Order: sequence, then structure tokens, then C-alpha cells
Amino acid sequence: MELRHLRYFVAVAEELHFTRAAERLHIGQPPLSQQIQMLEEEVGARLLDRSRRWVRLTEAGKLFLDDARRILALAADAAETARLAERGAVGRLRIGFTSSTPLTEVFNKAVNAYRRQFPAVTLNFTEMSTLRQIDALRDRSIDLGFIRPPEFELPPDIAVQSLRHDPLVLVMPVNHPLVRRRAVAIAELAEFAFVTFRADAGTGVQVLVQRLCREAGFEPKIAMQAGEGSTLIGLVAAGCGIAILPESFTGLRVKGVSYRPLSDANAVTRLLLARRHGEQLALIDNFFTLALQAVAPVG
Repeated sequence: MELRHLRYFVAVAEELHFTRAAERLHIGQPPLSQQIQMLEEEVGARLLDRSRRWVRLTEAGKLFLDDARRILALAADAAETARLAERGAVGRLRIGFTSSTPLTEVFNKAVNAYRRQFPAVTLNFTEMSTLRQIDALRDRSIDLGFIRPPEFELPPDIAVQSLRHDPLVLVMPVNHPLVRRRAVAIAELAEFAFVTFRADAGTGVQVLVQRLCREAGFEPKIAMQAGEGSTLIGLVAAGCGIAILPESFTGLRVKGVSYRPLSDANAVTRLLLARRHGEQLALIDNFFTLALQAVAPVG
């Protein structure tokens, strides 16, 4: 059964006149009558009663008309959905992010702009470490990831776009000896105990901090470890040690904690937007475009 046969039948059923229906459909009246006969043969029921002067729907025709209209409406909806999907205006986008990402302006601006422009797209967010996001991109369980640079070369099938540079900051208790300083050098932290990410946390920040400490001439003394940045800040507030975290964490105001910039020029990380290399999907391209617009200078 072809959709055009349903359209022909609906036109005749609504006009109850073959000539007017043929004019409406821009076809000849004899071909229209032939197509309706073919439809009735395929359905196995008489749908129309006709004479020289009138056309009427049979009981079967009345019921068939309702279904025919529904089928045509569904077909039209399906076509529109396909067109929207081709433009990336409908669907589901799965996005990973590190724990500090929602504290950045670029994340908030990009997500808000995307929701405004593509309200029919469902956004699924999952908080996960950088290393887990890379694995998730490769096994296709997420489509995009807000990551920090890992301390190794990215796999060739992962492409990234740098969104912002994020200086590292010292996180210390408010009664710490260095709290009166406007900025602190990493070399000055050698004597203090650190609270750090666990090795299995999957974050590149901890490896970066260890490297910076070694470059400053010391091995950091690890007092405690945790899996989340917010937990590290809480441990600092409890007097368990100091921490080094991306500047975006300063958005978490915890009583008993002070943040200070690090004076070392290389004490910086970046926020990257990662995707699968070579994948061209409007759904993903649209988010990438808006994320880049979110970091573009104004004016």
C-alpha cells in the first residue's frame, strides 16, 4: 500500500467528488478512479459507493479514512523528524565533564546557548574524570567530553579544542602561614603536607601537580587522598593539608579555606572539548560551534 494511494483516497473522501478531488491532486480523473479501485482491491473492502451523481463513504470507508489520516500524519511527522535530525535539531547528545567544569563560565554559556537554539535535543550529562571520558569517547558511550589535558599523548582517534586556560591555585586553611601572601611559588610548598587526588581518580591534574613539584625540586608529601576536588577542599578546611587545583574550583566557597594564585608561569592547565576524530554529525558540530562562540572575545 503506497502513501499516494492514501492521499488519493483522503482527497476523494473529503471532496466526495472525483473531479474536484482530481483537480485538488493535480491529476486526471480517470487515473484517480483507477488508483482508488486498486486501493480497494488491495484492502479487500469497498471504501466508496459511487453513482453518476454522488460519492459516499461506506462504513468500511469511514473507518479507513480515520486510519489513513493518522498514517499520513505519522509519515509527515517522520519526514520532519528526519529533516530536523539531519540539521542536528533533534536527538540525544551525551556529554561528559570533569568536576570543575560546571564552575566555568564557558560551560554555562555553551550549554545555555545550546538549549535555547536546540530545545528538542536531549542533553545527558555525566560527571567523570578525564581518563574515563577518553575511554567513553572511544567506546561511544559519550559524544563529547570536557576534559583536562592528560599527561600523555591523546589517542589519534580523539580530537580536542582548547576552550580556556585555567591557572592552578593553592588551596590552604585560613590560618596557614602563607595565607598573607598575594601569590605563592610552588617551591615554597616543599615543607607542607598535601591532600591530592587518588591515582585511580583518572585526573591529569594530579600528575601535573606532581611534575610541577618535582621541577621545583621536591617530592610532595602526601597526607591524604580523595577522588573529588570538592572533597579535597573539604579536607583542606579540616586542616589535613594543602591542595593545588584549577582556578575554577575557587567558585566553591568553603568556610575555613583560602585560595591563592601560584606565581609559577607553568602552573596552568586547560579546559578542552573532546570528540571523536573525523566524526561529522550536526548534533555534535552544533555544540562545538556554540562552545567556541562562548569563548570568543566580545566586540
